[in-house]
Amino acid sequence: MSVQTDSAGYLERLSARTKEAIPRILPGMSVAVVLAVTATFLSEHYGGPTMLFALLLGIAFHFLAEEGKCAAGIEFTARTVLRLGVALLGVRISIDQILNLGIEPIAIVVFAVAVTTLSGLGFAKLCGRGWRFGILTGGAVAICGASAALALAAVLPKNEFTERNSIFTVIAVTTLSTVAMILYPLIVSALSLDPEQAGIFLGGTIHDVAQVVGAGYSMSEQTGDTATFVKLLRVSMLAPVILILSLVFRKANATGGKTTFPLPAFVIGFAMLVVINSLGWVPDVVREPMVDLSRWCLVSAIAAIGIKTSLGAMAKLGFQHIAVVIGETLLLAAMVLLLVIAL
Repeated sequence: MSVQTDSAGYLERLSARTKEAIPRILPGMSVAVVLAVTATFLSEHYGGPTMLFALLLGIAFHFLAEEGKCAAGIEFTARTVLRLGVALLGVRISIDQILNLGIEPIAIVVFAVAVTTLSGLGFAKLCGRGWRFGILTGGAVAICGASAALALAAVLPKNEFTERNSIFTVIAVTTLSTVAMILYPLIVSALSLDPEQAGIFLGGTIHDVAQVVGAGYSMSEQTGDTATFVKLLRVSMLAPVILILSLVFRKANATGGKTTFPLPAFVIGFAMLVVINSLGWVPDVVREPMVDLSRWCLVSAIAAIGIKTSLGAMAKLGFQHIAVVIGETLLLAAMVLLLVIAL
């Protein structure tokens, strides 16, 4: 009886929170969806990548992200809706596709993540920055951008610059990831990489998941699928890296807060859907609506990320700080590109 009462109480509280949250996120989410529809219209009628149109339209509406009733919905779309869209991509990918890629992408990801993370120490010293900043930016560039930056900041020893460096790293990797989303497909085209090579390069170098998806699917479905899988391999590296750093700095963090070892839920969801799809348990009548929903989630999320991108904030970034992140980004891109071509 008590179990039933507790369950009923939990459902009532959940329902109340949901009813309270919907009016708060609906305005901003609606803006992102409208921009997604507009971007799709422009792409279908005038050509060009839908994701790029969504990004540029979003940047034009940056003022909506700063304050007001749209801010919460824009943040929700840029994070939660994005992760839902990425997770749903699992219904487009099968284990057979993954096996056809071979061991090379896994080897490239592990090697690139390790080298880029450690290179942060060298770039930071070269530019007169602290070792904490080097590990923070190196790991963020190597793994998954802003999400990795926040996770790494939680386990690195704290000092007076921790918060400032964390905010800077989030802005820097997001900005460079947006630039890479536009420039890297041009590199792929110039070098005439095949779809598999292109997907490994894009997924292995662009910082954030959203921009990997945008760059990959702007080229082809096969490139997008490969890029998404390789990127999620990088995201999965967050857990062992956080675990290693937690063990290394456990004494320094002994008086701090709780340490977590994150493996994002959307990565688990993506993997589960890949397995389910590989077993043939997803009929076409279900798969097609899920693929469409995934696409709309991703385009809307790209628009929301564009809204959150501040051109003014980008202009204020310090040169030495920027030099560290740019150096790490160029190293990662060159290293993965050479490995892709060599293998």
